[in-house]
Amino acid sequence: MAVNLVNLEAVGKVYGTRALLDGLSLGVSEGDRIGVVGRNGDGKTTLIRILAGHEPADDGRVTHVNGLRLGVLTQHDSLDPAATFRHEVLGDMADHEWAGEARVRDVLTGLFGGLDLPGFPDGLETVIGPLSGGERRRIALAQLLIAEQDLIVLDEPTNHLDVEGISWLAGHLRARRSALVCVTHDRWFLDQVCTRMWDVQRGTVHEYDGGYSDYVFARAERERIAATEESKRQNLMRKELAWLRRGPPARTSKPRYRIEAANALIADVPPPRNDADLMRFANSRLGKTVFDLEDVTVQAGPKTLLQHLTWQIGPGDRVGLVGVNGAGKTSLLRALEEAAGSEGEKQPAAGRIAVGRTVKLAYLSQEVAEIDPTWRVLEAVEKVRSRVELGKGREMTASQLCEKFGFVKEKQWTPVGDLSGGERRRLQILRLLMDEPNVLFLDEPTNDLDIETLTQLEDLLDGWAGSLVVISHDRYFLERTTDRVHALLGDGTLRMLPRGIEEYLERRARAREQPTVPAPQTTAARTAVQSAPAAPPAAKPAALSRAAQKELQRIERRLDRIGTDESSLHADIAEDATDFERVAGLDVRLRELSAERDDLETRWLELAEGE
Repeated sequence: MAVNLVNLEAVGKVYGTRALLDGLSLGVSEGDRIGVVGRNGDGKTTLIRILAGHEPADDGRVTHVNGLRLGVLTQHDSLDPAATFRHEVLGDMADHEWAGEARVRDVLTGLFGGLDLPGFPDGLETVIGPLSGGERRRIALAQLLIAEQDLIVLDEPTNHLDVEGISWLAGHLRARRSALVCVTHDRWFLDQVCTRMWDVQRGTVHEYDGGYSDYVFARAERERIAATEESKRQNLMRKELAWLRRGPPARTSKPRYRIEAANALIADVPPPRNDADLMRFANSRLGKTVFDLEDVTVQAGPKTLLQHLTWQIGPGDRVGLVGVNGAGKTSLLRALEEAAGSEGEKQPAAGRIAVGRTVKLAYLSQEVAEIDPTWRVLEAVEKVRSRVELGKGREMTASQLCEKFGFVKEKQWTPVGDLSGGERRRLQILRLLMDEPNVLFLDEPTNDLDIETLTQLEDLLDGWAGSLVVISHDRYFLERTTDRVHALLGDGTLRMLPRGIEEYLERRARAREQPTVPAPQTTAARTAVQSAPAAPPAAKPAALSRAAQKELQRIERRLDRIGTDESSLHADIAEDATDFERVAGLDVRLRELSAERDDLETRWLELAEGE
């Protein structure tokens, strides 16, 4: 029988006048892998802080088993800024000791790319103080995972990890024997790691067996049953209200308890929330050209990130961008933004970016400090536009749209500075969409958003008419909102990956297994080679690469058209199912398209592997 590690009995926690936790009783046993989900502000972090003993409960009791080895990753680390990486993570272990530990090697390689910490200038002797928040967080996570634990409590462990790091962490946690309690909005991660779910809602916790997918199905069934009960309650409410409205003389004679009962029925009706209507914000028409990049070089300061890049973003394209940290994902979007903002006048270091004349770009950056903290929520939206056209003669005021995004009437008068990180992120997205762009760049849009808000955003983007480029480490969000994935692998190139994130991880794994393969030349190295006697012939492969890039773009556009034609043919076959002669002709055309697609995919792979 599994040992119970932590018990919460009738636990309550109040902040101001709001009860975050109310009479909560839960337990964590050996072998449990629990994912914690819920809306921002409903008490997820408070729950795990009380569970870990970092915060006292106002009521009830929290007990830990004797000798419990507990590891906790909070959203704010307690690392000594004057200490080195070696001191904080490896402690007093000699090099031969920690290098002989399989777990230490796995953690350092998985989180930092190698035992010598290639991303840190001084390796193990790097001082923590000057490091970024993301680097410090990875160090805190490494410090926790290297130790032996009975129970690991993680608050948003995937923040600041790329797709590759998240995949490694999921595999590492699955292989550990430690019990786990994890707060995260990463739904792919929850499905990979967790076997139970805690859904924190309005002071209580609903428990579900299975990972995130199982939780979604189970919660939908629970809400269906609740909706049946709600329908009965609403009928009762209507009867009570009709009874109250029989006229002033009669109303004054009604028993007081009946009036109070009716008012109670009205009072607990929740405010309207975003029902994920598929609204179209991009009313501006896009022409044939959105962005055309020809032999482009992208730089960040003196560092060259991308070279000889030929790429096209067409109308309606939905592209996911993944890549190693520092490969140039954000710099690429910034270069496109600058070209669009200057109407094509501001060009990259080399090459040219052509921007469509009808492009109206909106860029969601990783920063959320762009809005004046003294503005009210409604004021911040109305400064963009007071009302928005939704098409087909429909329009909405700024206040109505705020409600769609979860800002109820009272919340609309809250100063922006008092909003949570997730609420400010939601407001930032709303302001962008209010301006009715037809091209959207989203750089890590899932940061600080809870799962319910992410689902609403995904549903909104499903019906959004325009071109979309998304940088995200959230695999679930990428697969939900984009049609194809491009990767920056750190070698100065951009590659389309037909099999998406899985192919990206496979390529990265192969790159780690073949460290002896020479890296692509930097700009300085290329210049040095060109100055040598044998330099002139070296220009030919670059020209061939550009030609290959153009052919790749042509193939991708043709594959998109084939996909559209096949969908149309399938619809025609279904419509004319009884016309055998017509169906036979359509089937012949369908087979021709299928054969052409196979040939194009084979050629695409040949070109991609030959670069």
